[in-house]
Amino acid sequence: MNIPPFTPDEFTGPIAVITGGWSQERDRSLLSGRTVNDALTGMGIKTAVIDLDGPRDALLSGLGHVESAFLAIAGRGAEDGGLQGLLETLGIPYTGSGVLASALGMHKLRAKEVVSEAAVLVPRSDRVNVGASPELEAERLEARLGLPLILKPIAEGGSIGLQVATSAESLISAIAGAGGNLLMAERFRTGRSVSVGVLEDVDGTVHALPALEAQTPNGIYSYAAKRGNADCDYHCPARLSDTTADELRRQALAAHRVLGCVSHSRHDFIVSDDGRAWWLEVNTLPGLSRSGNLARMAQADGLTYEQLILHILRGARVDRRAHV
Repeated sequence: MNIPPFTPDEFTGPIAVITGGWSQERDRSLLSGRTVNDALTGMGIKTAVIDLDGPRDALLSGLGHVESAFLAIAGRGAEDGGLQGLLETLGIPYTGSGVLASALGMHKLRAKEVVSEAAVLVPRSDRVNVGASPELEAERLEARLGLPLILKPIAEGGSIGLQVATSAESLISAIAGAGGNLLMAERFRTGRSVSVGVLEDVDGTVHALPALEAQTPNGIYSYAAKRGNADCDYHCPARLSDTTADELRRQALAAHRVLGCVSHSRHDFIVSDDGRAWWLEVNTLPGLSRSGNLARMAQADGLTYEQLILHILRGARVDRRAHV
């Protein structure tokens, strides 16, 4: 993809780099915020770093004189449409997807329903009724979805809280330990964990980056693996046949469009042994460290980290009403 070079008069006012927050992904957000801020200032762009977890008055005053907001943040309160709604109310352009796509993408079950209508292949899944008897609910889920199952929060990112239930007993235990959290159950499919990044130009042209494969010893791309706290080897481009790679690109682009994503997104898949690609979820604000998945894929596509960040920043100018 062609990213025009930065010109000094392109961004005249300060850019608010919003980071931190209060979600379980706060540490990942802070890393993204630091790296993005360094890249922007290195290009000569004025910035103002704002931690979403700070006092409300400080947030509002910090946003008072900025040109636009760069969302280097993830998780609840940031990636679910709430922050996007605040910025739209204040009339501040921002990076990433709009309110609807952000809220929809964070709700994994609803997102699966929507993307499946666009011929995107998704594993069978269902909401876990955590208020029911764990034994009866486990019996219902096993009858409907079979075993093994993946259990995870409906509205969390980064594979936080992911569990694998391989038996009726472990399924009962996982449901009983939910503690009132909203959970979903998903048919566990073995295979390769693969991600595909999507970049979108301001004219609506979408481009799929080379697929990235995350290879872990147990085949599960867990939160610990994503944070670098567990063994994980990366392959970009992923070790796939041309047919499977083409299908991954098709599904990622279709999911990006049908969910109404803007500027950029990352789509996570499981590629089974027969080469079929199963869409798991979208990340509308993927991590932006230099060693993060989106940066790895961009590099494999010939883009520098600064080009990627500049492209995302320019996406703040997109009219999100056209993506509803």
